[in-house]
Amino acid sequence: MWDEIRLKVLKSGNRLSLLIGINIAVYIVLGLIGVFERLSTTRDTVSLTLDSLLAVPSNLSVLLTRFWTPFTYLFLNRGLLTFIFDMLWFYWIGQIFHEYLGNKKLTAIYIFGGLGGAALFVLGYNIFPLFATYKLHETVVGAPGCIMAVIVGTATLLPDYTIFMMFIGAVRLKWLALVYVLIDLFLLVGPEPGEAFVHLGGALLGFIYIKQLQRGNDWGKPFENLFKPKPKLTVAARNSAKNSSTKPRQDEIDRILDKISQTGYDSLSKSEKEILFRASSDDKS
Repeated sequence: MWDEIRLKVLKSGNRLSLLIGINIAVYIVLGLIGVFERLSTTRDTVSLTLDSLLAVPSNLSVLLTRFWTPFTYLFLNRGLLTFIFDMLWFYWIGQIFHEYLGNKKLTAIYIFGGLGGAALFVLGYNIFPLFATYKLHETVVGAPGCIMAVIVGTATLLPDYTIFMMFIGAVRLKWLALVYVLIDLFLLVGPEPGEAFVHLGGALLGFIYIKQLQRGNDWGKPFENLFKPKPKLTVAARNSAKNSSTKPRQDEIDRILDKISQTGYDSLSKSEKEILFRASSDDKS
């Protein structure tokens, strides 16, 4: 079993599988610590301490002393059912995103979504009077915001892409993303406003990232090589020789992405689809 997991998550080169694997591993480890602590001590001291050290705090003075939390919280989740549904959505929508834009862009939008969620959470809790009594001790986890960025980013790239949902039928991604955003807007005054802020921050950054990418501005380059498996030298040499003459130009890719955004994937010609496929294959390498 371990060999299968390692092959799928660590050796496949697919960063969607790797990101999901990291989320699952972190959830299991932290969850087991909480279970054993409760069974043996009836307390949550260790769990609460880990949460305070890894999750993003709303208190600015605390955030300054825990400056690493906007990155450690990227793989934190709360609630078993919420975690399961988030991972399923990440897998379904992430595959669509990965198919069109590849590994590197998926890593970038995931991180941007989390950072945007953290920024909006801290900003919202320190600006709006409603949260004045909560901002001293509130913390939030970031994986849902990262996933929201992928959902909205995919809907921005492919607004008319249709998926089939149980009991609902065919749904275009733009309507799915819009419903998610509206729900989170209402939840700002609900029982979990922190999560709503993280979702909305992720959605905003996912939208902006794709729009900038379509304009030729790739904001994600600093994050693209994160979680990148080290390739074998023989494979790298063979692929570099192959791709040196076939790698599409960035302006061609940008033009095709603009066309997808305006008229949908089905409007592409055969040659344009081949260019997009080669660009995605190069990204995945």
